[in-house]
Amino acid sequence: MGSRVGVKVFFMFWVFLFCGFEIGKCSVSYDRKAILINGQRRILISGSIHYPRSTPEMWEDLIMKAKDGGLDVIDTYVFWNGHEPSPGNYYFEGRYDLVRFLKTVQKAGLYANLRIGPYVCAEWNFGGFPVWLKYVPGISFRTDNEPFKKAMQGFTEKIVDLMKSNQLFESQGGPIILSQIENEYGRQSQLLGQAGYNYMTWAANMAVKLQTGVPWLMCKEQDAPDPVINTCNGFYCDSFYPNKAYKPTMWTEAWSGWFTEFGGPIYQRPVQELAFAVARFVQKGGSFVNYYMYHGGTNFGRTAGGPFVTTSYDYDAPLDEYGLIRQPKYGHLKELHKAIKLCEEALVSSDPTVTSYGPRQQAHVYNPKTGGCAAFLANYDTNSPVKLLFNNMHYTLPPWSISILPDCRNVVFNTAKVGVQTSHMEMLPSNVEISSWKSFDEDVSGLGGRSIMSALGLLEQINVTRDTSDYLWYKTSVDISPSESFLRGGKQPSLIIQSRGHAVHAFVNAQLVGSAYGTREIRRFSFNQKINLNAGTNDISLLSIAVGLPNVGGHFESWNAGILGPVVLHGLNQGDRDLSWQKWSYQVGMKGESMNLASPSGISSVEWMDSAAAIQKQQPLMWHRAYFNAPDGDDPLALDMISMGKGQVWVNGESIGRYWTAYANGECNGCSYAGTYRPPKCQAGCGGPTQRWYHVPRSWLKPTNNLLVVFEELGGDPTKISLVKRSMSTVCAEVSEYHPMLKNWHIESYGRTEELHRPKVHLHCAGNQYIASIKFASFGTPLGTCGTFQQGTCHAAASYSVLEKRCIGKQRCAVTISNSNFGQDPCPNILKRLCVEAVCASATYPTSQLANSGD
Repeated sequence: MGSRVGVKVFFMFWVFLFCGFEIGKCSVSYDRKAILINGQRRILISGSIHYPRSTPEMWEDLIMKAKDGGLDVIDTYVFWNGHEPSPGNYYFEGRYDLVRFLKTVQKAGLYANLRIGPYVCAEWNFGGFPVWLKYVPGISFRTDNEPFKKAMQGFTEKIVDLMKSNQLFESQGGPIILSQIENEYGRQSQLLGQAGYNYMTWAANMAVKLQTGVPWLMCKEQDAPDPVINTCNGFYCDSFYPNKAYKPTMWTEAWSGWFTEFGGPIYQRPVQELAFAVARFVQKGGSFVNYYMYHGGTNFGRTAGGPFVTTSYDYDAPLDEYGLIRQPKYGHLKELHKAIKLCEEALVSSDPTVTSYGPRQQAHVYNPKTGGCAAFLANYDTNSPVKLLFNNMHYTLPPWSISILPDCRNVVFNTAKVGVQTSHMEMLPSNVEISSWKSFDEDVSGLGGRSIMSALGLLEQINVTRDTSDYLWYKTSVDISPSESFLRGGKQPSLIIQSRGHAVHAFVNAQLVGSAYGTREIRRFSFNQKINLNAGTNDISLLSIAVGLPNVGGHFESWNAGILGPVVLHGLNQGDRDLSWQKWSYQVGMKGESMNLASPSGISSVEWMDSAAAIQKQQPLMWHRAYFNAPDGDDPLALDMISMGKGQVWVNGESIGRYWTAYANGECNGCSYAGTYRPPKCQAGCGGPTQRWYHVPRSWLKPTNNLLVVFEELGGDPTKISLVKRSMSTVCAEVSEYHPMLKNWHIESYGRTEELHRPKVHLHCAGNQYIASIKFASFGTPLGTCGTFQQGTCHAAASYSVLEKRCIGKQRCAVTISNSNFGQDPCPNILKRLCVEAVCASATYPTSQLANSGD
């Protein structure tokens, strides 16, 4: 008893500190069950939306969709390198207008979790650290190092002061209910030993002393000191417990998918499996879940990290890269959130009683003293459904699924039973002409420009560029004797280059002789290519390319990039000639970068030529420019870059990002939701470009005369670049006769005699579309999945006519699943389902004339 009192007194002491000695303003605290807002325990559903990965014009729509999807909280990192590009010079405008973003969250009536870090990882360039930080004298990142701690504290205080001055903490009436310091430090702390522990403790104490009035979090940090809450990140967190019994169980990153890297496949996470993981966490007492990501967005400019992370940061999130709803992931999770909220009172006011019903089946039952009951019935078997007897009633559970019963009787949701539609999106022609193509040659033979220096030996790339450009030229020359045997028919010599990453294009006498690349996992690589040399002096020009700076790893600030050698000529008469320690000249960036060719103001600084000659020669290192008008409508837009190789692209001076049509290697062999998920389990896109389409925000466009600039490293045909729009093409739905429904949860519990609500198939196209045709419809026992549906042995003859009558010409429709609706029971005593595939088409008349239909 005495120990419990001590724990309570200790906890209240820290709550007092959180309130900044102004108890009346304190509105956020915590106990072992949950976060308390204004004294009320809450089950909180959160989603990550990173403000720089979309545009301010997109924020309100994204946040409102998140709210409609059942979210309570919007989570975001704070990106130090975007906000302090040089020491003491801060930037909070455009995509980096953090205050505007949080006020948009507040306007929507949602809370915010501000993950200040300031290390963020996030597949973001340099993990969010500004590159200038690397060059602070005596610095060592993320350890007990005074220069680093001083810089980190300065930025953290800057952000906290900015939030306070705008009244954005919940204790001030704002939306921020939680903040995070550091990020996924646990493993690093262990490796560093005492220095790591000292730094982690310092960071936590520094944050608490900032008196924000809201709790601080540390994710993946089991040693987080009081009052900081340690939290879990991962694909699963049902086995996680906080480090103190009086802290709530929180999941700050429930990974909704996975990121992609150039040359790799697309990773997808089935929504049935994600819903199962979330339900499994909640049933064991978890009270805060954040989807990482809820909207992934785009790595505009050179913000992608990795290296080799794609410009798209779609992450298979419920809202896709363009901000469109991804079905069925969005809708199925929305139903999950509703089901969890129906259980909220029981979840936050009692502990579960766990009963086993077999080797891989369990029930978690919450029976609060105040009355009510909620249950979670789980089947962990990955292959077989089970029938479970619970409270004298039989329940059938599909493999790897959890059913939620908010009244301990009626199933309102099962994680494996998806009742919402599946939407297929396509990239369709915008019918906009991109015209007036002109080109400009970098001219390797005349290197010179923005930054030229010389040194004996090879220099590390980032030390020279300071990441002001992806590109660094290494240039030297070699004299070849006329007596060399290869000049008289012998074997050609080879150029051998050892690079620390990330890519290289090798030129000999201004001719491209080959390229080589590393990977995200193995940045080092070798280039070995036979080359043509002439008697006399030969120029060797090596273009080293960074493809995003590392964002994770022990002391990644010390990792090298660029050509550090050796660089060797192999096959000369005297053997190998090591060029590594001779004189090299260096140029940072491309000539076109120094001339600002990507911007409307810099476009006239050079004389452009007709593109036809460059295209015919497949000339490398070319700048191309053209113009286009903005298409009508509001469909999201993208550039189709399939005709190009590798480079960067801009629209009206705004950087769309890096492009690279590297083809995806992987094992795309289908995917079952059942069983433990890891990214290699569910791959897509094998054999095609990892990323073909590049998001062009509509807010970056003018009605006419938009400037498109492309820098192409290898060749390609810019005249085949096209502007496409992302649009819904088909929608599918598959719902059984006895699909769980939220509307039915209270009926039996309260003894009502009203008829059970029957499930419906709901179909809806985008707001500017209508249902043009029914591609497939079958009420009975249809086979297959969306796109491959087939009639089974049982089929209601009226299936097509019913769907066509209800849906054709409508923007959305609903059809009740009942025998009477289809004329008669096509197969008595057999469980039936309705499967539908419908085609969406763009409306040719105002959307206000598109009627909706339901029955």
